[in-house]
Amino acid sequence: MKRPRRPAFTLFAALVLLAAATVFLALPTRPSASGPEATSDNCTVIMVGKDASTDGSTMATHTADCGTCDWTWRKVPAADHKPGEMRRLYTISQMKTWPPKEGLKWDLIKKDFAGVEIPEPAHTYGYMHGVFGYMNDQQLGIGESTIGNVRKLGNPTQSAKTNITMLTLLAMERCRTAREAIRLMGGLAEKYGYGFVDSGEMLAVADPREVWIFEIFPAGPLWTPESGKPGAVWCAERVPDDMVSVCPNESRIGEIDLANQDYFLASPNAVSFAVEQKLYDPASGQPFNWKRTYSPGAGSALSSKGMRQRLWRFFSAVAPSQDFRPDRENMDFPFAVKPDKKLSVQDVMALTRDKSYGTPFDPVQGIRGGPFQNPNYWARTRKISVANAEYTSVTQSRAWLPDPVGGIVWLAWGAQDTACYMPFYAGITAIPPSFSVGDHFEFNRASARWAFDYVDFHTQVVYSEAIKDVQKAQREWEDGALTKMAEIDKQAQALYAKSPAEAVKLLTKFSTENAEQVVAAWWDLGDALLVKYNHFALYDAAKRARGRASLAGPLWNKAVRVVDSALEN
Repeated sequence: MKRPRRPAFTLFAALVLLAAATVFLALPTRPSASGPEATSDNCTVIMVGKDASTDGSTMATHTADCGTCDWTWRKVPAADHKPGEMRRLYTISQMKTWPPKEGLKWDLIKKDFAGVEIPEPAHTYGYMHGVFGYMNDQQLGIGESTIGNVRKLGNPTQSAKTNITMLTLLAMERCRTAREAIRLMGGLAEKYGYGFVDSGEMLAVADPREVWIFEIFPAGPLWTPESGKPGAVWCAERVPDDMVSVCPNESRIGEIDLANQDYFLASPNAVSFAVEQKLYDPASGQPFNWKRTYSPGAGSALSSKGMRQRLWRFFSAVAPSQDFRPDRENMDFPFAVKPDKKLSVQDVMALTRDKSYGTPFDPVQGIRGGPFQNPNYWARTRKISVANAEYTSVTQSRAWLPDPVGGIVWLAWGAQDTACYMPFYAGITAIPPSFSVGDHFEFNRASARWAFDYVDFHTQVVYSEAIKDVQKAQREWEDGALTKMAEIDKQAQALYAKSPAEAVKLLTKFSTENAEQVVAAWWDLGDALLVKYNHFALYDAAKRARGRASLAGPLWNKAVRVVDSALEN
């Protein structure tokens, strides 16, 4: 028997429920941020050894994924210091911000003196930093990912005088190589204690010849300097030169061989502290495993329904021949892998924009992406590319060039899929003023970051259409910069042999002018998107004509028809 037709309000209610269910299912879970299960983090770090890259450079990325954090960047100049000068350490929270009317974060953190001063070296290097230090004029590059730790190791007390941001800034100031940086950061954390505002952290530490994964954990809430024990526990493992690795907010170091210092460095308590804390029993007959001891995490890409799929996604993308399965436990993945083909900087940029299309965790599968196939609607999986990024960086260190010329940090403001990577040479003496100002809660056209959020906002509305315009602009400016840089490299290298200062002027001019042009182009792109897709139509400014009355995708229309048909019957 045919059922009577439902009134219009019932159809409306059904569609509302369908939309509500989609939104509810897309909401991310919020587990405890203090442990290794903190899947709300999205700081993916990609690392490339020099023999795994197409040009012989080492590379390391970082995605600052907070969504509300300070996004400003600064260039800190090199400096000479007199004997007796001291360097203050500050408590620098990754998350804390201040209203712009109160001042810039990097001035205001000076109010949070940690109570410790250390002697200044005779010379400190110039470097660029955002939330962390990223690249200095010696080609030292860094990327960061929070990994959490076993809860009992946390030290939220003020006995811990160092934090991960402060350690990266000190490494930028004082170190030339990755090994120097690892030993400096680890030694300071041991002496002065690590934690307070931070839990377990991972850093990719790269120089022109090597890339290392450095992981550090607090030494528990009862630690004091008077104990005579290290105030942190840390370990570092080198990524083989012909391999690549990744850290998706998960500890990556497994079994360690501390006798092999060509590949492993660690604090003196790396194993003994685990025994002391009853996290490892040598009598068990099991080999000591760093990540399983200090920051274990159960699950796979499949069992977590995509919440922990970034590790699998990266390895399956760069080494498809190895047939990594999504049901493989994350703890069982290798530390590093040899890619099927060497990676260029463009390849790495593309990986930072990866949305897991075509995988079991495709964010636009079915109706997940809505009428315009928007991959940012579906938040029930963790993708390498995230919608709430403050910025993403890619560092390149190139051994065949002088340090000021060889080092590059590529910076992309905001979400990777709608942003544009801009190159800054390691030796530059300035960055655009617009990079050092801005805040999430106050729109400001004097802030470079807002240009990219402006484009992103207008892209999200009609994603499947507008992203084509954005990608065209990305190709124009990113490929254009790379083409120009081949000549800039040659000019700067030749000039450096005669006058390092003149070479630095050339690099600074190129980097700042290119960045200012990109920012202006993105403001224009945002305006163009607003006009072109106004009212969900298609406005052709050149022809002064209006195209389709509705750009709604056929998939969404089909979904609505299916629901409508179900209600009819």
